[in-house]
Amino acid sequence: MKPKMVQKNAKGLVDPISRHPGFDRTETIVGIWGHPLHAMSVAFPVALTFCAFGADMLYFWSGELFWARAAIWAAGTAFLFGLAAGATGTAELLLVSGIRIRAAAWTHFVIAVMLLSILGANWGYRLTTGYEQAVLPYGILLSGFATVMVIFTGWHGGKLVFDHHLGTSKGN
Repeated sequence: MKPKMVQKNAKGLVDPISRHPGFDRTETIVGIWGHPLHAMSVAFPVALTFCAFGADMLYFWSGELFWARAAIWAAGTAFLFGLAAGATGTAELLLVSGIRIRAAAWTHFVIAVMLLSILGANWGYRLTTGYEQAVLPYGILLSGFATVMVIFTGWHGGKLVFDHHLGTSKGN
């Protein structure tokens, strides 16, 4: 006889991991005064990824060398700030049992690691090719793909915070 994976109660379906010890322990432990460092630090790589794509588009449109230089700086700082945000997010994932047990947290983690690899490839390509030569065609494609990946990563991260209340403080 097969064991039941999802059981029904009077209200509907019950998530089988909700009975796991530590399931309700979702408050941040990598934070300052209850404010999660990961949530505070992701704004920088997100904004800089959009800036790199915007600078690439403006270089494509205007041909101004300034925008190619701005794009390499934005791509590099997006990658470096992304590493810092990734370190705090990885620490939360591995140290907090209520976060670690959820599949959605691992999905966000995998997408974020893919995003970091794209950001690193974008910056590395620009460093080795030269900032002006790197924009067309591959630099703008990498920036555009990174922007799409930021949207997916941010959406999954937002779902974790707003739907599952992961990394948030329960209050006093």
